[in-house]
Amino acid sequence: MASPGTDHAAVGASGLAAYAHEVLAVVLSVREGRLCVLLWRRERAPESGRWSLPGGGVAPDQRLREAISTHLAAKVDVRNVSWLEQVATHSRVDRDPRERVLATGYLALVPVDVVPVLPADTEWFDVADLPATAFDHHHFVEAATDRLRAKLSYTNIGFALAPREFTMPVMRDLVSAALGHPVSTTNLTRVMTRRGMVEPTGGTAAPGPHGGRPATVYRFRERTLTVTDPYAVLKPPD
Repeated sequence: MASPGTDHAAVGASGLAAYAHEVLAVVLSVREGRLCVLLWRRERAPESGRWSLPGGGVAPDQRLREAISTHLAAKVDVRNVSWLEQVATHSRVDRDPRERVLATGYLALVPVDVVPVLPADTEWFDVADLPATAFDHHHFVEAATDRLRAKLSYTNIGFALAPREFTMPVMRDLVSAALGHPVSTTNLTRVMTRRGMVEPTGGTAAPGPHGGRPATVYRFRERTLTVTDPYAVLKPPD
């Protein structure tokens, strides 16, 4: 007798039910001062006309990470992902009306100075103002956004959003956009230098239109993820 929930799925040699599995990418980047996610409009049913996360199925010989990297490169030409990590798996039985499909979502970050070539049906959307999304994709966007904001507090993940070299006002704008609330340039500089996250390059940026002292140019010491303070939390202003 088949186990509960397996009567409509193929059963493998292990005796376990086999279900379709897809991978989805929540590609986040700061665009025009806002934290944005990459979505494409579906043309076919189900959910035709709604906006969807890029992704697709997992081949029998693929690992999940390999599958999502392949889909990103092939479908939206996103090859300059600076950070990729798994954030959530959703398995609601009816999340896809066609059949039971398990879905694993990944957080993917693209630096602000990278401009991917996008198909005509693909756009950046402010995470705070999403259009109607297909299936349960808004839950993946929420999970990835929360993960990024949490890691900005206790790691150096800002390297994945920033250009290779930057001034602190530029970094302030990126962090403010990612967190969804303003941060102080002075406090940000103090935190990032005290934790050893950044270092001066020795260069300065040209003065702005109103003059003033040239801004120091910084870079991240490491461009791999490092926990800089496991107890830190960047809180919104009172």
